Amino acid sequence: MSDPYPPAQPPYPPQGYAGQPYPAPYGYAQAPRTNTLAIVSLVSAFVVSIVAVITGHIALAQIRRTGEAGRGMALAGLIIGYVGVGFTVLVFAIWLITFISIVTYSTSVSGVAS
Repeated sequence: MSDPYPPAQPPYPPQGYAGQPYPAPYGYAQAPRTNTLAIVSLVSAFVVSIVAVITGHIALAQIRRTGEAGRGMALAGLIIGYVGVGFTVLVFAIWLITFISIVTYSTSVSGVAS
């Protein structure tokens, strides 16, 4: 006895059409790609400031040349990175002045000449 109903068709398109991206609808422009170094600059600004400064400058040059998105992230990474570098230099200067003061004071109190 044969089946009175034909086999069901699969609900998906044939294999030749899978994975084809649809174009943007008319009137809508696709957003430009975000620069990877801009993202790296912003993320590394909270970890290693000098990396943020270097990658931020490179990202701004690439964005200017290619027209990618991410200028705000690159600028934020640069600003936060420069603040971090400045803070590090300030802390090091304070530490150095304190160290020199302690060494100078201890040699003057002990009476040992250098």
